[in-house]
Amino acid sequence: MNKMKLKSMLEQFYNEDLGDGDLSSEVLFSSKDKGIFYLMVKEKGIFCGKDVIEIAFPLLNQSVEVEVLVEDGEKVEEGQLLAKVVGPVRDLLQAERVVLNLIQRMSGIATETNKAVSEVSETGVRICDTRKTTPGLRMLEKYAVRTGGGYNHRNGLYDAVMLKDNHISFAGSILNAVHQVKGSVGHTVKVEVEIESKKQLEDAIESGADIIMFDNCSPGDINEWIKLVPPHIVTEASGGITKESLLDYANTGVQYISLGYLTHSVKALDISARVLM
Repeated sequence: MNKMKLKSMLEQFYNEDLGDGDLSSEVLFSSKDKGIFYLMVKEKGIFCGKDVIEIAFPLLNQSVEVEVLVEDGEKVEEGQLLAKVVGPVRDLLQAERVVLNLIQRMSGIATETNKAVSEVSETGVRICDTRKTTPGLRMLEKYAVRTGGGYNHRNGLYDAVMLKDNHISFAGSILNAVHQVKGSVGHTVKVEVEIESKKQLEDAIESGADIIMFDNCSPGDINEWIKLVPPHIVTEASGGITKESLLDYANTGVQYISLGYLTHSVKALDISARVLM
């Protein structure tokens, strides 16, 4: 993870939350009041967010001391302590919500990814994320997917070519689209083509695509059509795949499955900050 970028992100998040000051903490406590609190997980899952905790608290006050008690990717249980934070009470309270919001979401993504990876562990399929991430949080959400045992699809529009249905419609055909792209991009850039029918699959193979994505195709169709794909072309399934249908898709023989729900509709892991008396 890019820690310099994370620090810049956290500064923006604090500015959003603090505004011109903390009306609650600044009235109740002086700058000299010290305190200790702990971050505690309230349900079992996979923890993710160590860098967030270690960077976020001292960012408000360098005197804050942070001890993270678990590692990213570690399984945690209900009631387990994740971190101990010591410092000025004002700064602890001002940082609390920003930190919790981030590590809850990241841990929720890591937990959900781990479940998907475990579901297909016997098939050899790799579980991937998508670009269906929260604007501004992509770096953190994709890191959380890796923490949960998954793999990242392209990070953005800039690091791979992916020709979707609208690209193909505007270009006129798969053959036209791939021909134009391959004539322009560098030889190190992979070209992925999204297909939804057997005819599109045949066109994608003929075009010289490096990766073929079976999009919104049924497991039955993929089972049949994948026999046509030469071994040098990487295969992927995506679109409408649920937790319940995941294993059916994994058993089709595709090499990758990309899941939007890992980031766009994941449930945050329940984590709180506690002052233990």
